[in-house]
Amino acid sequence: MATNRTFTMIKPDAVANGHIGGILDKIIKGGFKIVAMKYTQLTPETAGKFYEVHKERPFYNDLVSFMSSGPIVAAILEKDNAIEDFRKLIGATDPAKAEAGTIRNLFAKSIDANAIHGSDSDENAAIEGDFFFSAAERF
Repeated sequence: MATNRTFTMIKPDAVANGHIGGILDKIIKGGFKIVAMKYTQLTPETAGKFYEVHKERPFYNDLVSFMSSGPIVAAILEKDNAIEDFRKLIGATDPAKAEAGTIRNLFAKSIDANAIHGSDSDENAAIEGDFFFSAAERF
């Protein structure tokens, strides 16, 4: 059963390029309620732990380095059908293939610097949200 919550991170590339406001505006106008949010920076160790599922993949070290290269904005979002609707809102991982008007189409520069993360399942949304937020930080 769907939880109607998803997790997102505005990635270091989008933060560095000044897109926090534009991305949050798209999220809110997309009907999502922000139930938790923080501006923080991952260390290589915390980024490595967050992406541990990809540890054996060839891109793991580059991903950890990129995700710890600057501040991020982590958030838990709520909406009916949150996972599927958010995946549509952010668009394809490759911004060149992302539908017009999606977050990645508007704010991402490349498949690697793709502006935003969105959970791919209810289970991962819960795991990822728990990684960043305590119960007291959710509203």
